[in-house]
Amino acid sequence: MAAGVPDAGQPLDRDRFREAMSLLGAAVNVITTDGPAGRHGITASAVCSVTDSPPTVLVCINRGSGRYRLFRDNGVLCVNVLAAHHQALSNRFANATEAATRFEHDRWTVLTTGAPVLADAGASLDCRVGQVTDVGTHSVFFCEVVGVATSKQAGGLVWFDRGYHPLGPGAG
Repeated sequence: MAAGVPDAGQPLDRDRFREAMSLLGAAVNVITTDGPAGRHGITASAVCSVTDSPPTVLVCINRGSGRYRLFRDNGVLCVNVLAAHHQALSNRFANATEAATRFEHDRWTVLTTGAPVLADAGASLDCRVGQVTDVGTHSVFFCEVVGVATSKQAGGLVWFDRGYHPLGPGAG
């Protein structure tokens, strides 16, 4: 058997899968929502473009998250694509103990849906949730983009090998 290839018919070890996924670089985003169920936000890298007609993205959210239901019940969310200087912001939205104050440190606006839009995000995609599909521990939110804002922030921020990596000018 080749090195690194599991035996046929054997279940893949969860830790081995997670280790492999840590090597799949992804943009760092703060996903926000607001509406009748309340205001909330989380850090997520499981975001992907689906189609441009109609403009649609998918966002994966762990159903074990204490505030998962807010996203589902509000039916709107905003994908705020973080710039290179947003590491502290990303950490605030990833830390459950800072939930009450996480929106106090930056400037927030709204576009169409009322979901919070980070004023200096590289890009913000304001969305209405169209469909939610449960897969394992997560739900996949298919979201129609109804508004977009972009800024001239230098560089992006990716998560790779369990750490932040800035991209673009000055990242070197």
